[in-house]
Amino acid sequence: MDRETFWEIVDAARDRAGAGADDRGAEDDPLPDALTEMLVERLTADEMLAFVDVAGGLAHDAYAWPLWGAAYLVEGGCSDDGFMDFRDGLLLAGRATFERALSDPDSLADHPVVAAMADDGSAWFGYESLDSLVGDAWSRATGEDDDAYHAARERTATGHARSEPTGAQWDFDDDEENARRLPRLTALFGA
Repeated sequence: MDRETFWEIVDAARDRAGAGADDRGAEDDPLPDALTEMLVERLTADEMLAFVDVAGGLAHDAYAWPLWGAAYLVEGGCSDDGFMDFRDGLLLAGRATFERALSDPDSLADHPVVAAMADDGSAWFGYESLDSLVGDAWSRATGEDDDAYHAARERTATGHARSEPTGAQWDFDDDEENARRLPRLTALFGA
């Protein structure tokens, strides 16, 4: 599976989910179910493994200090696990949002869910865990359990681990530095 096909599937699931496609904090969040159904309808079990591998490659591309700084502001702090969830949410936000955020993390200030998070609403941009969502679809397609899914993932994963994020690192608790690097997000979420 190539990245173009990956994005076609994500964007088609977003279209199917409709107006609620962006908010992972909503109780009736329609996107996870829409994407799971789309994976089951359109892909074989092996293609699902390729889909999650492409997602891993894209999440690897997003493993960067500037984007982590944006996540730190948006989330009010962001651990390693929190940054994984944030990147999964960024993938579910669709290709245009993902690519824009990679080139300009401060552009997330324009995203409606991020703006709602600044207003102390129940909105959430992240998603815990795209891999589990694909695992659910894979299990439905194969009748196999989570252990079988993880074994299959291990056999087919191309490995996207990076020891350190790319880009320049800074102290995310430094309001002046945040304002310099991410002025719009700092205006929304800053001290």
